[in-house]
Amino acid sequence: MNEIGTSGASRRTRRGGRADYRIFRTLTTRWSDNDVYGHMNNVVHYALFDTAVNGWLIEKQVLDPLNGANIGLVVETGCRYFAELAFPDAVTAGIRVARLGTSSVRYEVGLFRGETDEPAAEGHFVHVYVDRLTRRPAPLADDLRALLQTALAEEEPL
Repeated sequence: MNEIGTSGASRRTRRGGRADYRIFRTLTTRWSDNDVYGHMNNVVHYALFDTAVNGWLIEKQVLDPLNGANIGLVVETGCRYFAELAFPDAVTAGIRVARLGTSSVRYEVGLFRGETDEPAAEGHFVHVYVDRLTRRPAPLADDLRALLQTALAEEEPL
């Protein structure tokens, strides 16, 4: 039986650590990220996942969100929370590629408070790359695939 039960909805059985991730990006929190409970709202975690991954891809010049022939559409997401984050925390996002398909990729992202070894949250999302105009799946471009391979996980997804 997995962590969720017998449904197969989640196979993640352990919390990862900093060593499980391949790429790291520093992100800042903002005053508006805190909710009425005084911690970072759940939706902000997802925005940080997106910012970390897309920022990395844009910086490495394998994604042109405004003019590229292909774009990544999110088809699945999930997050597990372990500790609170809040403004003014500095956040380090660890990124790894858990699965690489013909036109899709599963990213896993850990959000770490500063330089801590255990993540405050771990999430994943799946991008399916599609032709910008037709919205039909398109094979990953060679330069994108090469970059993603540098972040491939060495073991099963968290």
